[in-house]
Amino acid sequence: MAERQQRQADGSVVVTAVLMACVCATSCSGSGAGLADERAADPVGTLRRAADTLVEAGSSKASTSMEMATGGTRVTIRGEGVYDYRERLGRLKVLLPQDPSGTSEHRPITELLAPGALFMKNRGAGVPADKWVRVDTATLSDGNLVTGGATDPLAAAEVLRGTRTATYVGTTELAGTEVRHYRGTADLAVAAKGASNANRDVLAAAAKGFATAAVPFDVYLDDQGRIRKVRHRFSFANGQRQGTVAVASTTLLYDFGIATDVTLPAARDIYAGKIAEE
Repeated sequence: MAERQQRQADGSVVVTAVLMACVCATSCSGSGAGLADERAADPVGTLRRAADTLVEAGSSKASTSMEMATGGTRVTIRGEGVYDYRERLGRLKVLLPQDPSGTSEHRPITELLAPGALFMKNRGAGVPADKWVRVDTATLSDGNLVTGGATDPLAAAEVLRGTRTATYVGTTELAGTEVRHYRGTADLAVAAKGASNANRDVLAAAAKGFATAAVPFDVYLDDQGRIRKVRHRFSFANGQRQGTVAVASTTLLYDFGIATDVTLPAARDIYAGKIAEE
């Protein structure tokens, strides 16, 4: 019979195309549906595990966008690059917006993301063109979730470890991929306790430095549980006047498993002088 299983010399079993199609149409699709049902039934647990799924994925490309409204003006900072979730290393090229007059443009800033540190080139007047500026992210009041103009992709995922409430909104399509949309609120202090060593101090600093530790978010996961898009809404105190500043940070992740090749600068290439205000 055409559908009879045939044993190879190595003892493995070859299933006919007809039978394989039947298996996939039943058990395979049922397994996927069961996984989807599980994620919909436990959105909080699903999102708290999202960072681990990225680490399993290894690496990806990333696009970032940070929007801030201040003084009646809305500005947007955009970035493009790659990130290695296992090594906790990333590289972004960040483009600052034009000056309010629109007459001049900033040079793109190259940012290297590393555990506990942010390295920037073309950042700050008076810094030689071939030098990097190093910032200890744990010393920043926002843990560098906002300061660098882009949220570290793994830190963005680890914010979700602090998910307090979440609802499954439904499925939609993102860049040709079907994704599952969740909406909820995370607590930065809770996220810090469950974060990896690389981001624990960073998120703890943000929990203390922001106007509130509560972070509303929208996140979209693919069928493997990987984050394809996450949008956080941070709120921090305005040091120059009363009130708070709202910042929306969006991170898009795609092309998983690519080579990243991120190399941190040598000590001799790091600028130790004073950075002038621009």
